[in-house]
Amino acid sequence: MKVTFMGNPLTLVGAQLKQGDMLANFTVAKNDLSPLTLADTQGKTRILLTVPSLDTPVCDMEIREFNKRAAEMPNVAIYTISMDLPFAQARWCGAAGVENVITASDYKDKAFAAATGALIEELGLLTRAAFVVDASGKVVYAEYLDEITEQPNYDAILAAAKI
Repeated sequence: MKVTFMGNPLTLVGAQLKQGDMLANFTVAKNDLSPLTLADTQGKTRILLTVPSLDTPVCDMEIREFNKRAAEMPNVAIYTISMDLPFAQARWCGAAGVENVITASDYKDKAFAAATGALIEELGLLTRAAFVVDASGKVVYAEYLDEITEQPNYDAILAAAKI
């Protein structure tokens, strides 16, 4: 699949998820470097977001918006996954006051990138994408933004999470 960054074409590596797929297991690093796996997220509906870097204007705006809306959805867990190092993610969350979105890093094994087809080949970063996964691990919503600098469809993502 091709995406663009400021109009320049980039390539996503692997197969992209679509509605009805089962999300494959993955391991990413939480801010304290402990592992977070698919099994660790089970039990409720999950919104899993991928972003190129928390410390960019569009990503910052996206995560803050989901953090605000997460307070209204107690039965939904929201995760943001990027290639940022866990220490940088923890600093950013503290400075931004983000408490309702869990950040995790795919820097080590790129396992989430492999499970979702979200790795940008040319940059080694994750593309901007959103997945809603039900309690059983089934993808009920998948969105890969054509242009990485655009915002995701917040309303569609949140509507899909209200399964």
